[in-house]
Amino acid sequence: MTIPPVRRPEPVSVVRNVRPWGGAPCDIAISGDRIVDIRPHAPGTAQTPAAGAPPAGAQGALSRHSGPGDPGSAVAEAVVDGHGLLALPGIVNAHAHVDKSWWGLPWQSYAGEPTTEGRIAHERALRDDLGIPGAEQTARVLEQMVSMGTTAIRTHVDVDTGLGLRGIEVVRAAAAAYEGALDVQIVAFPQDGILRRPGVAQLLRTAAEQGAECIGGLDPAGIDRDPVGQLDLLTALAADTGTGIDIHLHDPGELGAFQIELLCDLTEQRGLRGRVNLAHAFALAQVDSARRSALLERMGGLGMTVTTVAPLRLPQLPHRELAEHGVRLGLGTDGIRDLWSPYGTGDTLGIAWQFARASALNEDGALLEAVRLATTDGAWAVGRGPGAHDLVVGARADIVLVDAVNPMDALVRTPDRAAVIAGGRRLR
Repeated sequence: MTIPPVRRPEPVSVVRNVRPWGGAPCDIAISGDRIVDIRPHAPGTAQTPAAGAPPAGAQGALSRHSGPGDPGSAVAEAVVDGHGLLALPGIVNAHAHVDKSWWGLPWQSYAGEPTTEGRIAHERALRDDLGIPGAEQTARVLEQMVSMGTTAIRTHVDVDTGLGLRGIEVVRAAAAAYEGALDVQIVAFPQDGILRRPGVAQLLRTAAEQGAECIGGLDPAGIDRDPVGQLDLLTALAADTGTGIDIHLHDPGELGAFQIELLCDLTEQRGLRGRVNLAHAFALAQVDSARRSALLERMGGLGMTVTTVAPLRLPQLPHRELAEHGVRLGLGTDGIRDLWSPYGTGDTLGIAWQFARASALNEDGALLEAVRLATTDGAWAVGRGPGAHDLVVGARADIVLVDAVNPMDALVRTPDRAAVIAGGRRLR
């Protein structure tokens, strides 16, 4: 399959004169894909934490030198001069659909029914004519997300009897162009149901056996009309293959709450602690506080997590209440410019803005929480533990530079991303 060329990942040895989280100017030294040193920047000097690294040119943001410890190395490394810009950890898109977009194609008017079933039918009717999933569209979507500062993505990829596993192959090929710098993890997603579509369960098993990080599901009651059957199948399959579960749950209110409770039971019975995520989970914001608290208590005890795309038409998830019960939250863009909806730019920081605005977050501490959800605190979605995705020594060198006063300013203005470094390599 043909993948459009992307900027070749360029090794970086030093990011000079940046303000991590809005603090004092620092120089960040990188070796391989890790941050190895952070020290104060000395104004007016060429001081960097990497021995032998020259300063950036007076007019340019980059200079290049041979690899550290190897003067004859053919691999050029860049010194990125941040000129005092704000530095944030790389942005994590914890819930995406990079395989479904018509990004870069002519405008597609939505003509389906405004329901989940209607959107599924609309997509199925048009996707083949548009070449979805397609290598070029998927590559464009990844490039767009990178331009927005994204350095790690958990993406759901459609798996059904019409496509087989072709979507997963397309996504892996598009991600390979980044040579491992962009971290893309895959959820095999049965968009059109499991039990009602014979053969899909076997496709999920095959996807798991071939390395998909998670298997997914969709509205066990609303789509398959059998919540016990779908959840029993998914949890058994996850236990058998060692994969995780990331299930879309739009089913509202008490119907959704019942399914969360059932999933908790099966998670506990099948030893899936720490391996189950609920995407959307609208019910958690719709049931009364006592019911929600009881559900969150169980979820936290089982290491279950939640992802949201901050839907504007519905109540937002109570993020602090989730945190109090040990339920980690991640933010994602959902599908962008696809056959479900023409909206979306691929900017998870923009989703953090949307979440903060819809949740009436105004104080600096609350705004900072939203930024952290899009960066450090959302990195569990790609398997990174505490301290593994931050601007600290030992963390993966995922760094985004933004022209902003502080993280709160970056959130409310969502300015352009000036530079994007992922795994120690510059992508933008």
